Amino acid sequence: MMDFLAMGGYGFFVWGAYGVTAVVVIAELSSLRARRRAAAQLAASMPHSEDLP
Repeated sequence: MMDFLAMGGYGFFVWGAYGVTAVVVIAELSSLRARRRAAAQLAASMPHSEDLP
């Protein structure tokens, strides 16, 4: 098992790359969720076309 995790001496770089990728994907998903929530709040606060003269 330790040989698999060590990846022939490149384990630090391989697992580090997986870790960085996971962090970036989670950050992107969080950012998308926040932008979607903000857009929904903005759309809800705008007057509807029926309310315009």
